[in-house]
Amino acid sequence: MVTSLDGAVAAGGRGSQGLSTPADRELFRSVRRAADVVLVGAGTARDENYRGVRPRRPGPDGADPGPPPPVAVVTGSAALDPAAPLFTDTTTAPIVLTTAAAPAARRAALAAAGAEVVALADLAPGTLLAELGRRGLREVLCEGGPTLLGALVAADAIDELRLTLVPVLAGGPAGRIAGGPDAVPLRRMELVGQLAAPDGTLLLHYRRATRPPNE
Repeated sequence: MVTSLDGAVAAGGRGSQGLSTPADRELFRSVRRAADVVLVGAGTARDENYRGVRPRRPGPDGADPGPPPPVAVVTGSAALDPAAPLFTDTTTAPIVLTTAAAPAARRAALAAAGAEVVALADLAPGTLLAELGRRGLREVLCEGGPTLLGALVAADAIDELRLTLVPVLAGGPAGRIAGGPDAVPLRRMELVGQLAAPDGTLLLHYRRATRPPNE
């Protein structure tokens, strides 16, 4: 996740891309390549014109790193454009996580575009993660948006957070990285890594804490 110093998650009408810096983009690519699957809400996929993850780099010994992780899009309506780069600019078929209530014609169009369309009983965090786990996709990288991330926070499903602070003040109406239901009790995280880039970008790495908050 990337934010301005005053907490904005978007700028310049370009979503999070309006805030991202070279250091943030390099971290973004590195974390993506290490994941089993990239989980994203449909609004973020549409607003930021998502495409497939770029191929992984060969290892030091030149070994084939295998295919890049798929992008799994969460959408209750299946309202995605089959001609979008998510379906046309990828080497790994995307997964569309939806429900049987989504229009059948939309689901069929996405399947025809090459997506694996999965109709789940609901789109609760536990259901989503169980479906991905059933496929062996356990290293899940969630890239938002705020509603999806907020649901994962409320479900206590966040093990790590990579947070980039960009040295700008954005103002405006942009929201937080997570929204929705309160997380009660508070979810405590511990800082396990930090790196300051030459341009002032601060890359923070948090992991789930082992002790309760406020101790």
